[in-house]
Amino acid sequence: MEEKYTDLIHKAQLAYENAYAPYSNYKVGAAVLWDSGAITIGANMENASYGLTVCAERNAIAAGIGMGERQIVAIAIAVPSEDLPAPCGACRQVLREFSSDSTVLLVNGKGKIKKTNLKKLFPDSFGPEFLKKL
Repeated sequence: MEEKYTDLIHKAQLAYENAYAPYSNYKVGAAVLWDSGAITIGANMENASYGLTVCAERNAIAAGIGMGERQIVAIAIAVPSEDLPAPCGACRQVLREFSSDSTVLLVNGKGKIKKTNLKKLFPDSFGPEFLKKL
C-alpha cells in the first residue's frame, strides 16, 4: 500500500476501537483524508432504535464538515473481523456529495487492504452537479 495512506489506515483501525456496537458487535472505523490534508475519524454508533444508528463513514465525514472541509480525497474503512468491509448505500451517497471519485481503502482485521474508488463502488451516481443544472 502506498505510504501516503499508512496514517489514514492506522487512524481508521484505531477508530473502530471506539465503536459503539452493542447490538451487532460489528465495529467499524473510518478515517477521511480531505483536500486540505486534514484527517477526520469516526466510528459506528448503534442505537436501540435501530434506525438511529450512524455508520463510521458518515460520522467521519460529519466531523470534517464541522471543521469546514468540503472535498474528500480518500477514505479508509476498517473492521477487526476477517471480511473486508464495504460502505452501505447511504454512506456511498454521502461520500458522493463530497467527491465524485475518491480513493476508498477497505481494511480487515488481518491487515488485508483492498484499494478501490467511489466510481467503482457507486457507478452512475447522482451528485450535487445535477441540481446545479436546474
